[in-house]
Amino acid sequence: MEETFQALTKRLLEKNSRLSTARARTWVELLWEDFEATYAKAGYEYQGKERTEKMVAQLIDSYGANLHEFAARNPKYKHLLDDSNDVTH
Repeated sequence: MEETFQALTKRLLEKNSRLSTARARTWVELLWEDFEATYAKAGYEYQGKERTEKMVAQLIDSYGANLHEFAARNPKYKHLLDDSNDVTH
């Protein structure tokens, strides 16, 4: 899993240079957990980590460049995505 998360984090950083490495990793983990939880709540059978990885990659490709704007509009996640003290890459 660690290699998968590292690869997805790198992919996100390539799409969005405004994120620190730590925040990009947080985004990858949030997207991963959210997809799996939503999929399960909808009653779908677990398709494996490959399916989740594919979906997270698609989300990164589609929305990665603008993910840093999400926290500003969603105070529920702001504390998880605050990168003011992070070192940028």
